Amino acid sequence: MIDAQYSRVQFTPDLLPADVIGTMVYSQKDETFQVKKGPVFANFVLADEINRAPAKVQSALLEAMQERQVTIGTETFPLPEPFLVLATQNPIEQEGTYPLPEAQVDRFMLKVVIDYPKMEEEKMIIRQNINGDKFNVKPILKAQEIIEARKVVRQVYLDEKIERYIVDIVFATRYPEKYDLKELKDMIGFGGSPRASINLALAARTYAFIKRRGYVIPEDVRAVAHDVLRHRIGLTYEAEASNLTSDEIISKILNKVEVP
Repeated sequence: MIDAQYSRVQFTPDLLPADVIGTMVYSQKDETFQVKKGPVFANFVLADEINRAPAKVQSALLEAMQERQVTIGTETFPLPEPFLVLATQNPIEQEGTYPLPEAQVDRFMLKVVIDYPKMEEEKMIIRQNINGDKFNVKPILKAQEIIEARKVVRQVYLDEKIERYIVDIVFATRYPEKYDLKELKDMIGFGGSPRASINLALAARTYAFIKRRGYVIPEDVRAVAHDVLRHRIGLTYEAEASNLTSDEIISKILNKVEVP
């Protein structure tokens, strides 16, 4: 738990962009327009079931997630630091869901797949819900400490050979035939963008930081590659017909690209 500002947005088909970022409200008393800020003005924003809303509403987060600012009317407002969007997504196959725009998906650093809980975990969930147990959650970190930790992460040493390794992995998603992966050429509709390279480097640095190392090794890159790349690889109809997943493509690339 972090001592910071939290907000939650429940994405629904009738949600409007103004309900996310804010809007201009006319005051009859002052005869002026006043800015009413939306729930995006928080340190941690939970976008719940983000793919239940149309693309227009989802796109309301684009400026916030990239520039860390929001434009309402003619004014631009910076968002608080740190700023993080955590989104949940229902399976695309479910009724009433919309595919996320590629530009928006690319702004998420990681996509983590959460499976069913284990048997012991589910037993604990049952007990907590039946007994009505509530835990007394206490903050262990302050927002400023997160900002300081980010500065330390950016000081983790990234060797030029590791940079080349990261670029090779991302380029293999774009031009698999150049890395002796011809069988993937017709399976990949589009590969990772430059954001994939940037986030793969940042995530590898963060992983090294968590492992209490001041430098990045190839294992750090491999450890985070699936979470960073799985939502940045577009599959063709041929791949979907063959039941080939982006995770399997990433695994093949990691097994083929030369490790420094």
